Amino acid sequence: MPEHKEQKIIALLELNANDQALIRHSLKIAYIFKKELCLTFNAPKRSNHQAAHREKISDYARVVKQELPGMKVSTLLLSENTSRLPDVLAENHEGIIIVANSEKFRKHSGSVTESSIPWLFIHPESTIEDYNRIVQTLDLRKENSDNSLWCSYFGRFNQAQIVAVAANDSSKEGKTNVARNVKLSTKLYREFGIVHKIYKGGRSSLRNVFEALEMALVSDCNLFVMLGSSSITPLDYLIGLPEKKIIKQAGKLPVMVINPRRDNYILCD
Repeated sequence: MPEHKEQKIIALLELNANDQALIRHSLKIAYIFKKELCLTFNAPKRSNHQAAHREKISDYARVVKQELPGMKVSTLLLSENTSRLPDVLAENHEGIIIVANSEKFRKHSGSVTESSIPWLFIHPESTIEDYNRIVQTLDLRKENSDNSLWCSYFGRFNQAQIVAVAANDSSKEGKTNVARNVKLSTKLYREFGIVHKIYKGGRSSLRNVFEALEMALVSDCNLFVMLGSSSITPLDYLIGLPEKKIIKQAGKLPVMVINPRRDNYILCD
């Protein structure tokens, strides 16, 4: 029989004081989805401190096992290129969510745009950990199905309530596409009995994410879910992706970024 491999929540560590928050949030996500926690460090190539890195993450794992004996915990030490990292984690190590430091988004942006699994960005000082009040974007892109699917996982496994902010496009095609995404998302949430509300926003698909974030920040939202950039221009490489601005504005609010440029893996029940 083929070996059964369990999906893992990847805590992408830095081996510094920020790790405490990253591990805490990763533990919560692993608990919600009943997945194994994988404490991971991606070391610089030609690092001369591999043994020390391995010992550090092993120490972290030992503490977690002592405090939470029922939690499945593993460790992983890699030395991968940024663009290759998500595929290695997803394909070789069964990663299904990567939890990372929101203050280091620029460092991880090259991975996010190549990722087939979501990234959950956490501020090191964030204590927002309930993950049961979600605000999501809904624009004209067909990849919003992945966005809503991940929101539905939190609804199913954590009884999360979802607020979706739908774009208000002026073109006939834009209106049709947004309406399609609203219909599909509503059908999905009703199928699983997930409490949800759909708001018609006042901004187009290009500005929908900013309007949705504004709503999230003035509400009791504890998770913001968005699609990343569908196309990347030379200017983005120069000044940074729009996601960088969103994550900075979000402050201590956790932000999940789903990559529309790749087919995404699904969560196994």
